[in-house]
Amino acid sequence: MQISVNYGKEDRFNINVDDKNLIGIFEPNEVAKQDETKLIADALNAPLNKAAFDEFIDTNERIVIIVNDGTRPTPTSKILKQIYPKLRDKEKIFIIANGCHRDPTEDEYHMIFSKEIYEEIAKKNEVHSHDSKNDEMTYLGESKNKTQMYLNKIVAEAKKVIAIGSVEPHYFAGYTGGRKAFLPGVAKYETIEQNHKLALSSDAQALKLDGNPVHEDMIDAMKVLSGIDVFSIMTVLDSEHGVYYVSTGDLNDSFYDCIKKADEVFCVNIPKKADIVISVAPYPMDVDLYQAQKALDNGKLALAKDGILIMVAKCRTGIGPKPFFNLMASADTPQKVIDKIADGFHLGYHKAAKMAEISLWAQTWAVSDLSDDEMKAVHLKPYHDLQTALNEAFAQKGKDASVLVLPAGSITVPKVK
Repeated sequence: MQISVNYGKEDRFNINVDDKNLIGIFEPNEVAKQDETKLIADALNAPLNKAAFDEFIDTNERIVIIVNDGTRPTPTSKILKQIYPKLRDKEKIFIIANGCHRDPTEDEYHMIFSKEIYEEIAKKNEVHSHDSKNDEMTYLGESKNKTQMYLNKIVAEAKKVIAIGSVEPHYFAGYTGGRKAFLPGVAKYETIEQNHKLALSSDAQALKLDGNPVHEDMIDAMKVLSGIDVFSIMTVLDSEHGVYYVSTGDLNDSFYDCIKKADEVFCVNIPKKADIVISVAPYPMDVDLYQAQKALDNGKLALAKDGILIMVAKCRTGIGPKPFFNLMASADTPQKVIDKIADGFHLGYHKAAKMAEISLWAQTWAVSDLSDDEMKAVHLKPYHDLQTALNEAFAQKGKDASVLVLPAGSITVPKVK
């Protein structure tokens, strides 16, 4: 059987797998297509525990609109197509919730806002890209876990905030969306570091909220927003990035409301675990190694012990934030990586920990545009062609080895029936 998977925005790999070896190709679930315009409009008119959107923006206060960066397929431009005409003449500023990511590129700005809206708001200086290390921050208090909540001053001093996000499974926060607009979205670097240290817990995993220390810390930290009026617009996308569900209103209520719908799309049942798993980080989640790692973490859920996990990720802009890379490159075995993390945590080490944990019980390979040296440094066996990698995996695991493919591994969470 010939299987085709995406590689970057426009390229593809075509591979051949014998039917007898293939457990299956598991995409996010197909769900009914929706009338996106109506879906968004209806949600804006029926918010949860909040006044309708038009009433919320009926103010002379400056409105701060938090939007996701270019690493997520959040349908921000589709939301803005409906609400921007109502905001055009308002005093406002859009802030990109980069967390500790880099600034968006020009193409990513166009993807986030649409070219037309971006050019208009940029000309009026109504866009700010959050810089967790250099922006002026305001201290608002701390969580029960002692995470000190420093938020970007633009947000902390706002009276009205619109948070636009998307909800899907997340490998250590349980799910993206909701509270993530603020933490890590517009938080100080040290605040993000304190929260993400909790990702080292075994309870910090996809789909898990109750008992997940990362999620619970974020929810507790959100209490410092009591003086800010927040209107949340949360979306769930289908496998083709169409809008499947929209929930608006209270930040937490809209987030929790989206979770069941997110599970309908992104949680897939598999009959058994495979000897070889191919997990793809699709565009735009293939932006760099730091983001593409999610495909590894989800792929491991479908992998049998001592199996081979092949991540496919173009890594268009390279490595991404360097701390996790530098840590992994400084240790010659995955166990030594984990030992170093135990000696002292820095932001980015949670990625290293999750990658190293997999390598303790399975092999991790990668097909990428990164150099061989870069891939070897993070304990990934390097390839630049998927069929070559698959052939070598069969040579090692045997001609009867089972194969499972996740064409959207970054957002697909496999569960054994």
